[in-house]
Amino acid sequence: MALSSGQQIELEAQLERAVVECNERCLYFAAKWSAELLNSFADSSQNDPDDTEDTDIDEDVDDRPLPRQTKHSGRESRLEAKERPRYLLAKSLFDCREYDRCAAVFLPHQIPHGTPIREDAVPPTRLSLTPNPKSKSNLSLGPSPISKPVVLAIPKNLSEKALFLTLYARYMSGEKRKLEDSETILGPADGPVTANMEAAGIASVLEEYFNARGGLQDTSKSQGWLDYLYGLVLMKNKSENLAKQWLLRSVNVNPHNWAAWQELAAAIGSIEELQQINEHLPRDIMAFMFNIFCNQELFQSTPEVYNTLTQIQAIFPRSAFLQQQKALLHYHSRDHEQATQLFDGLILDHPHRLEGLEIYSNLLYVQGSRPKLATLATMASNTDKFKPETNCILGNYYSLISEHEKAVLHFRRALTLDRNFQAAWTLMGHEYIELKNTQAAIESYRRAVDTNRKDYRAWYGLGQGYEMLECYSYSLFYYQRAAALCPGDPKMWAAVANAYSKCDKLPQAIQAYKRALVVGSQVETGSSFGSRNSDPLAQAVGGALDPQILYDIALLYEREERWDEAAAYMELTLAQEEGPEEGDVGLGVMQITSRARLWLARWCHRQGDLERAMELANELCQDGVEVEEAKGLVRDIRGQIAFAEEK
Repeated sequence: MALSSGQQIELEAQLERAVVECNERCLYFAAKWSAELLNSFADSSQNDPDDTEDTDIDEDVDDRPLPRQTKHSGRESRLEAKERPRYLLAKSLFDCREYDRCAAVFLPHQIPHGTPIREDAVPPTRLSLTPNPKSKSNLSLGPSPISKPVVLAIPKNLSEKALFLTLYARYMSGEKRKLEDSETILGPADGPVTANMEAAGIASVLEEYFNARGGLQDTSKSQGWLDYLYGLVLMKNKSENLAKQWLLRSVNVNPHNWAAWQELAAAIGSIEELQQINEHLPRDIMAFMFNIFCNQELFQSTPEVYNTLTQIQAIFPRSAFLQQQKALLHYHSRDHEQATQLFDGLILDHPHRLEGLEIYSNLLYVQGSRPKLATLATMASNTDKFKPETNCILGNYYSLISEHEKAVLHFRRALTLDRNFQAAWTLMGHEYIELKNTQAAIESYRRAVDTNRKDYRAWYGLGQGYEMLECYSYSLFYYQRAAALCPGDPKMWAAVANAYSKCDKLPQAIQAYKRALVVGSQVETGSSFGSRNSDPLAQAVGGALDPQILYDIALLYEREERWDEAAAYMELTLAQEEGPEEGDVGLGVMQITSRARLWLARWCHRQGDLERAMELANELCQDGVEVEEAKGLVRDIRGQIAFAEEK
């Protein structure tokens, strides 16, 4: 994918306008994302520190067109010009985090939270959205339906831009108050019990606002910003299907608001939902960015995704966001070496950027790379100690050196800084599992799932927690959710199989274990999994399969008293000691293969194959595993042979 010079100039103008408009509406993370993308073009030579040959500024150095404005009516433009002094005041108050004062600039009659109310004052829940024509005030004192929380009526002469800032300030005020009321992490008031009390009122205002302008289908008078805010509030109110519709409308009207794309991505829970959403997306480069991000969130490391990413990187070769997505795709596909190289390059190019580095610390933790993890923790601490990413990196470091109490402390600090930082909830759950605090681990994982339902590690952690409590039906449910989200990880299917076996569902357990083998090996199957006509493992050879799973399958067949199948899988377990072809090196002698050898020796002994039993028992004596039982078996076999010879 390549852009002509004219297309690139137009795209730069659109991104520049997106930065300005997002900053004007206090959507700072979306503005930062657009600004980083704006400076990621291949020919962005204006930021080259070595380009010092010509310091003179020519009058015609920049002949690019001005950024295309968001569509305005003449009335909207006049209202914005008239409101400009008050808007600057409101934005300044928002920047100082005085959200209630910011909202009061355009809605000055709202009763502040915590203000003593006169005895003759009307409770806020009784204020009506529609003015009472018989009253001098714009408020109606009649009761309003309980199902619709209401606030003051919207002034007639208020621009969409001012209304967005006002309602967004009310939303942020509710989030701030929710955080204050939640108090301690995992405390009695933390979690869903404490809600954003402003969300329902904002939704009611926006519902009335859009109904007066033709509803969902009429986009002629929309700029896309209030649509995004309505979708955001509906997501908070758990109306996800309706929220998707409004967020789709927002990205179609205003495709360069990255905040709307992120909210839409959070509402997508499966690849099927993403395919349905794609049918309604605008033909814009932002839709490609969105698809890359969603596929990464859904762990879809397919050639099509890599191809799309490569094409977009040709346009934005210096984009840290795209490089991070590529590293995460390799990480999810367990290509740890390539992921490490990409993360190292990202740190080299952007040494003060912390976004996504908590995932890199997970990777270093899995690799057991203590020196690199310590270096990363030092670098993050020197950059910003009070970022959730930094505290997650520190928590992973302390976990690696088995100081789990300190790890929990840092994960709690990360959540104090950002309660919605999902990685910290999951990692804290892992630490509570290590500390045997099962209840705290389950609650941490549950909060992680509430924040991001696509995190298979949190679902897997919930399964672990309930398995420790011996609630196997619950653990089976959560393991199944984890396996559905990440079907390419054999660990998920092995956990499902183990839960099935604990629930005495042996046929399902065997099938799940076979699925784990197929996923985790290089075995190519021509038939679908679970076919009755052929076993996908029938042609398996040594050195390609997980011996532990093979051994577990054999034990399940033993429980079903299907001795021939059990013996066949024990033979497969034993075969993993050797390579798939002559001369290749397999896994070698392991404790699990020695157990399989002992089982086979006993089996051959019972079947009367004394020569094979003696051979296996002697091998056990040489391996140094299960030696005493092997020696006892050898004595029994020799006694039988001697008795037979005497006869």
